[in-house]
Amino acid sequence: MSSRPFLDIVKLEKSFDTPRGKLTVLSDFHLQVEEGKFISVIGHSGCGKSTVLSMVAGLTEPTDGNIVVGNREIEGPGPDRAVVFQSPSLFPWMTAMENVRLGVDQVFPHATPSQRTDICAWYLSRVGLAREMDKKAMDLSQGQKQRVGIARAFALRPRMLLLDEPFGMLDALTRAELQEVLLDVWARDRITAMMITHDIDEALFLSDEVVMMTSGPHARVGEIVPVDLPRPRSRREVLSHPDYYRLRQQLLNFLEGPASHSPVASRAAA
Repeated sequence: MSSRPFLDIVKLEKSFDTPRGKLTVLSDFHLQVEEGKFISVIGHSGCGKSTVLSMVAGLTEPTDGNIVVGNREIEGPGPDRAVVFQSPSLFPWMTAMENVRLGVDQVFPHATPSQRTDICAWYLSRVGLAREMDKKAMDLSQGQKQRVGIARAFALRPRMLLLDEPFGMLDALTRAELQEVLLDVWARDRITAMMITHDIDEALFLSDEVVMMTSGPHARVGEIVPVDLPRPRSRREVLSHPDYYRLRQQLLNFLEGPASHSPVASRAAA
């Protein structure tokens, strides 16, 4: 087994040319994630959270620095990294099954048609769509569409799962339900996961670590807070855990205090 972290981001920088000159959104960004961990990245709007995820996904090219996933430096998007966006971007005229099948057909070309169907059906069932898999995407609710997006990501059997505000467009009840769906499906495969979120409670419920970014420009990692809450997790048990509100206050203190604007990166004590 390699001693190198599964995700290793070193001296990452991202700059954009603007009418007023170069804008450096991220600078000297370092992050290491062990295989099988679920981390959340939080920070003020505009700090570059989604930009980091986009670069890990291979959708955006860094200005400088390196990103290594599974001992391989990334050079663009690939099936080893599945992305779930805020909007699932389904083909509305296709069924839930057909939308998931598109990716599975590409990633598993040597599997039989029956085997590929079984993979899709299994994950659609896991996210609660056993009865809706033959419905067209246009006939699904927003929450059901996001379930299809989650099933599609896991069905690709990726080595890393990237989630960009996956529940941001949902009402509170649906959001809470899908958080539990995600946690249930993730717990089976323990895929290394990175999630971007503005929701502190969501981050604590799902994550092994919460990465807090400083505000931009020149944003970087401010603190990394371990979330040592036992797994498997239920919402009731998490909320009643004696450490939960201490951790929640720690995150709030960072986001509301001057530390969120500090260029100095540190790892918070457990």
